[in-house]
Amino acid sequence: MPKKTIVPHRNPMPEQPPEVRAHNYQEVTYGYSAEQAIAEARRCLECIKPGCTPGCPVNVDIPAFLKMVEIGDFQGAVNLIKEVNALPAITGRVCPQENQCEGVCVLCKKFEPVAIGRLERFVADWEAQQGHPPAPHTAPETGKKVAVVGSGPAGLTVAADLARLGHKVTIFEALHESGGVLIYGIPEFRLPKAIVRREVDYVCSLGVEIFHDYIVGTTATLDELLETYDAIFLGTGAGLPWFMGLPGENLAGVYSSNEYLTRSNLMKAYKFPEYDTPISIGRRVITIGGGNTAMDAARTALRLGAEESIIVYRRSRAEMPARAEEIHHAEQEGVIFHLLTTPVAFFGENGRLGSLECLQNVLGEPDASGRRKPVAIEGSNFRIPADVAIVAIGQSPSPLISSTTADLKTAKSGIVEVNMASMKTSKRGVFAGGDVVTGGATVIMAMGQAKIAASAIHEYLRTGQW
Repeated sequence: MPKKTIVPHRNPMPEQPPEVRAHNYQEVTYGYSAEQAIAEARRCLECIKPGCTPGCPVNVDIPAFLKMVEIGDFQGAVNLIKEVNALPAITGRVCPQENQCEGVCVLCKKFEPVAIGRLERFVADWEAQQGHPPAPHTAPETGKKVAVVGSGPAGLTVAADLARLGHKVTIFEALHESGGVLIYGIPEFRLPKAIVRREVDYVCSLGVEIFHDYIVGTTATLDELLETYDAIFLGTGAGLPWFMGLPGENLAGVYSSNEYLTRSNLMKAYKFPEYDTPISIGRRVITIGGGNTAMDAARTALRLGAEESIIVYRRSRAEMPARAEEIHHAEQEGVIFHLLTTPVAFFGENGRLGSLECLQNVLGEPDASGRRKPVAIEGSNFRIPADVAIVAIGQSPSPLISSTTADLKTAKSGIVEVNMASMKTSKRGVFAGGDVVTGGATVIMAMGQAKIAASAIHEYLRTGQW
């Protein structure tokens, strides 16, 4: 085989101009055309020992799917991906490829990696444009029944894998719409809800049934579900927001990121009064945090009509955990960054927020996270005027299920304890994965854990051995 010519730079992704997109909810990036996708796939060097597949938490055969794109076999490419990933249109958009498959691409040593995520998105969108996708092969029915609690990325993944293995799967979702964090947490401009619904429909086409407005722990306990189902998977995510415990944090205008984004995304507050969910618009909006959720909130504030949207983060830009692309898009759209800044108190009048007092920091020695610890500069206090603040510093699992299940072990933070090799919990027949096990993490990590759980559940159903 002749040696491939190295193309140093990836094909740019067409996108809306920042000054336009900052005021609408349409998707920021437009996606590749077929010609652009083929040209990008040709950049793959077809390594003898590729690192990209081991770098993928769900082990997509990336070189094989890239080759199919290169020769124009888009259906073959998406079929191959869906053998292990039921949600390619989602992961192609929100997966942190730069830290995973693309981060270990051989081209990274000197050049830009192959745009694997963009190509995954392309083939998934291409298939949708062709009409109904071909029905996937499923194994004969086993007669076994599995309850999946939560319809987020972990729940959808485990449901798809088990349905293809012939088991009867029922998902119980607490909200009125499927998708979990994909539907309530990630904004429309980053992940259109029509795409989430499309991927959910694909999972349902495998024979999976979904019940909405069904709160496990209240509507039924795990013990009650086990009277009907042979196994249970907990994929309930991390929906309990963290606050900082600062003076004034209870002022009107201070939101958790969970509430702010749920109001906007799931409950369509941006269409008020067409949808009857109010939200404080705010002239000056502060978002506290440096992760993807903080970027989502800060960018949502602009689209809701804020004159200024400000990020307050205690470390430097280099330590921000958000994806580089999301930080870049936020900067392009006009989000203001106050870095090396720690909040110390909220101030207001008549019960409403008026400003946030902060301290300036310098970076000290690395802490337990491996990042340099912020150290406050004594006497550096200053205030930032604001009428809305969003606290986006993390979240934990809801205690509802653990509080109604005596023999389900959890850590102090509320996460469910599991054997990471099998995702088994302390309770026989119950498995768990995703943010309920890790705390707030990535979509693709949740999906990777769900695949481990699906394999272990299948083995448990087959053998009865715990």
